[in-house]
Amino acid sequence: MSIAYLGHESLRQLKNMRAMIFTLAVPLVMLFAFGGTFGGEGQVDAVTHLPWIVVTTIQVAAYGGMMSALSQAFQIVTERSIGWNRQLRITPLSGTGYLVSKLIAALALALFSILVIVGVSVALYRPDLAVGSWVLAGLAIWLGVVPFALLGILIGQFAKPEFAQPLFMAVFMGMAVLGGLWIPLQVFPAWVADVAKAVPSYWLNRVGQLGALQSGDAVTPTIVLVAWTLALGALIVWRYRRDAARG
Repeated sequence: MSIAYLGHESLRQLKNMRAMIFTLAVPLVMLFAFGGTFGGEGQVDAVTHLPWIVVTTIQVAAYGGMMSALSQAFQIVTERSIGWNRQLRITPLSGTGYLVSKLIAALALALFSILVIVGVSVALYRPDLAVGSWVLAGLAIWLGVVPFALLGILIGQFAKPEFAQPLFMAVFMGMAVLGGLWIPLQVFPAWVADVAKAVPSYWLNRVGQLGALQSGDAVTPTIVLVAWTLALGALIVWRYRRDAARG
């Protein structure tokens, strides 16, 4: 039953048109705006040495993937408010199965967002990048959104319905800014860049660039993202067990 519920939950997320539009509209607008500005022939980023349109696409894909993964919070808040999660506890579905289904659903939505953004960029701007590099960049971003999916689940476990939206926006906006997904970190004071290296969004952008380059140090991003994943996973399990004990 856990496997059946997992599949049903993932498909339900992909059929949720409101969620799909919500998680795609803003990233695509950003892609059109920034792509039109930085998508010219021969424009290369001085730091990564990648074409600017590739750098922009990676940033927007990371932004869209992060938004999709975090948006799972709203689904969990809704289910908690109507008592659906308590109802599931009297079924054969295990607590692990329930939490994994939320993670898989978040990753499915994030993958769809990343594929659409990269596909639109390639179709419109035809960036000079090999197919293999695009695949590695997209895969790196997708794997990198795991801690954001867990963060969305954690927010959903804690937030009350009336506070879910502002909490989501505060976390999302903060992560987007510190990750350099909106504004290059070079325009901020040096200490902001130092703080940014402690948050997963900074490294989400970086692993996408490393995938596109097919070279570079992937150890540090991996350590930071895995550390966030383990810490958030532990908090989720603790919170779920506490809720289950109360129920």
